[in-house]
Amino acid sequence: MTARLRVHVQPRAKRSEVAGRHGDAVKVRLAAPPVDGAANEELVRFLAEALDLPRRAVRIVSGLSARQKVVEVDGLSAADLERRLR
Repeated sequence: MTARLRVHVQPRAKRSEVAGRHGDAVKVRLAAPPVDGAANEELVRFLAEALDLPRRAVRIVSGLSARQKVVEVDGLSAADLERRLR
């Protein structure tokens, strides 16, 4: 079971957190700069921790160098994914 999630990231925040919705995406503030992949690594780490999954279950499949990203999460349905991020 794999779910996809549209994410809008805001790097260089005070702390990493889910900040609600941004259009059809979930807005995530990240406590990492968008340099050398640091924000992408923080996004994967943060989502894995927030969803109580191993890091290998979370991967960015689109938007590696953009604020709009698509993330795939293994082991959760779309409904479970939305519920855990609230």
